[in-house]
Amino acid sequence: MDRRDLLHSIAGALTAATIGDLTRAYGAGRVTEFGLGIAQFSYSARLRADRSAPAKDRLADPLNFIDYCHKLGAGGIQMNIGLRDQDYATRLRRKADAYEMFVESSVSLPKQTSDLERFEAALRTAKQAGASVIRTAIGGRRYEQFGDAGQFEAFAARSLKSLQLAGPLAARQRMRLAIENHKDWRIDRMLDMIKRLGSEYVGVCVDTGNSFALLEDPMAVVEAYATVGFSVHLKDMAVAEYEDGFLLADVPLGEGVLDLARMVEILRKANPEIRFSLEMATRDALKVPCLTDKYWATFADVPGSDLARALRYVRANASTESLPEVNHLSLDKLVKLEEDNIKQSLAFAKEHLNL
Repeated sequence: MDRRDLLHSIAGALTAATIGDLTRAYGAGRVTEFGLGIAQFSYSARLRADRSAPAKDRLADPLNFIDYCHKLGAGGIQMNIGLRDQDYATRLRRKADAYEMFVESSVSLPKQTSDLERFEAALRTAKQAGASVIRTAIGGRRYEQFGDAGQFEAFAARSLKSLQLAGPLAARQRMRLAIENHKDWRIDRMLDMIKRLGSEYVGVCVDTGNSFALLEDPMAVVEAYATVGFSVHLKDMAVAEYEDGFLLADVPLGEGVLDLARMVEILRKANPEIRFSLEMATRDALKVPCLTDKYWATFADVPGSDLARALRYVRANASTESLPEVNHLSLDKLVKLEEDNIKQSLAFAKEHLNL
């Protein structure tokens, strides 16, 4: 059995339990289709600019964010709702119902038992606001964060402990916890971790672009996570070579190299009620230094064939135009560009992706 067969067998073993469990979690009956939502991170520049705005106008407030996204024609929101009283959460849910939009929340995992009360309170708030999925991310860019394999394995052990604390609370609140593939976990480790947890309430927030930074094929990532996918960060990526590896840039949907239509098809087939949220960072292209020693410090088990495949992909799909260089812009100009990118992506999703 080769590595791809092994991954499919793990995913297949999870599928038998997951499909029936998803039906119970979402509820039987007619599938409700939503358009493309917007993840809060897409508005990073605007959120920075809002720090000098009156509190009542800031997009960090979920009630303001859902109003704003509705005006743009988005199908939902994914954001950190935080800890709110029941009246506030009910108002958010009623707005979402009136706008026919979905709500997903984001939360940081508990690190120890003293943090469980905060975590469960966040789950309750999300549930009261109408969310059935709450997204989390465990780490950052693995190749930047860790200097050796021991550091990464210690992080992996802490991560598993956090999820073992969080899983039972997610089940108690009947809230599906979606772990983003956040340039940290490769497919085999992510699926193994979810299998070890053995909970119908722990799955994946499938990011369509992140894992290419770990030398994984983007379509293989979507195929591997589809059966355990609870939520989606939809993004498109442009690529180019540089001296230490390759550049990876968020670009408006339709301007990159990803086969988004096929990805949406795969994810919807596996879970017809999965929600898609645009997560596009308006920033300079990220450097993936896969030709340096430091990059490989935590990847001793990754075959050289993965590197070769990734570099072939970059060379075959290298952008003919310069990748984004926007960090030098004034905040006002960056906010304007960010807004234009989001509007362009929403329009593409409606026209070409049935979102």
